[in-house]
Amino acid sequence: MRRATIHRQTSETEIEVTVDLDGTGSYDNRTGVGFFDHMLDQLSRHSLIDMTVRAKGDLHIDDHHTVEDTGIALGQALVEALGDKRGIRRYGACLLPMDDALVRAALDLSARPYLVWNVEFTAPRIGTFDTELVREFFQALATHGGITLHVDALHGLNAHHVSEAAFKAVARALREAVEPDPRKSDAIPSTKGAL
Repeated sequence: MRRATIHRQTSETEIEVTVDLDGTGSYDNRTGVGFFDHMLDQLSRHSLIDMTVRAKGDLHIDDHHTVEDTGIALGQALVEALGDKRGIRRYGACLLPMDDALVRAALDLSARPYLVWNVEFTAPRIGTFDTELVREFFQALATHGGITLHVDALHGLNAHHVSEAAFKAVARALREAVEPDPRKSDAIPSTKGAL
């Protein structure tokens, strides 16, 4: 049962995240930040990870704490659901086009968090959403999910398209990485014997 629920509460946010790695990509995400919910929906749908997110944050200040803390809780949920990572593929990559945008994502569920972020946005906001928060989300996800994550925007004029392509590319890479490897279903995918 590769499922987990994480509850995170601070003076700034209260967040509950539930994931099922063997799902169908069903989602029910409610953070109070409309564009971010749309991105989380894409992450779930294209990774085939069932995801439910409930977040209450200090949105009267801005969206930052809610977005970052959701990334933290989601990363922690992935770690718990993966367990010892026995039998997974571990690596995933995707080159994803979306209209004018082309984004490449590659990741390793290595337990060695690292983010390489080569994404520039042509606008500071998408609606009321700060585009700099896209990076903040992925930084939190990588750090608390123990993920080595590289995201590169190769092309893109429209900030919405670039952001959505990034979420979808990471989703597709994550889908590949968490999938069971039928050739090594009983092995931890490392010569060290642990991840």
